[in-house]
Amino acid sequence: MRAPDSMPVPLSRRPLDVALLAFFAVNLCFTTYVVSLEQIVIADPFEYTAPLWPPGPLLDLVHWWEKTYDPLLLARPAWYRATIWLDVLLFGPFYAVALYAFVRGRDWIRTPCIVWASVLSTNVVIILFDELFGTHATPAPAVVIAANAPWLIVPWIVVWRVLRSPHPFTTAPAAAGPPRPGRLGPR
Repeated sequence: MRAPDSMPVPLSRRPLDVALLAFFAVNLCFTTYVVSLEQIVIADPFEYTAPLWPPGPLLDLVHWWEKTYDPLLLARPAWYRATIWLDVLLFGPFYAVALYAFVRGRDWIRTPCIVWASVLSTNVVIILFDELFGTHATPAPAVVIAANAPWLIVPWIVVWRVLRSPHPFTTAPAAAGPPRPGRLGPR
């Protein structure tokens, strides 16, 4: 909720928020509703009929990544599919709402950001643990860690961003200042 008499800080004066908006947009448009959705609509990536969405070239890209670097994504164990459903049903809508809230400077996004960061970070740590030490360990751990690093780092940048102030996107209006000489005050 916005403080009484507060004004949103213009996005042009919030360069970190512009970078976070890019992260949210990529996640909404590609990570959640291409990469994760692929793992829901295609049960067996070795034998399937192409769905309407995601489009074929993006499916090819996702399957190349899975076959080259990320066997966990090919194996799709039940616990992993649960994290994918969280992505599609919770994180996707969060990204859409966060895009709106960050662009419009809405302070109410603070609590959803903290919940999102906590759940996402937990999921990524569990997934990386299996990718590094589990049954479906990657043949390229450095590549997988580097590829997943943004989902470990950015959520905590978002938490830092929204916890710095109870009103991270707004500012009090500038004071009118003392009356100019020759004037007794507002008319």
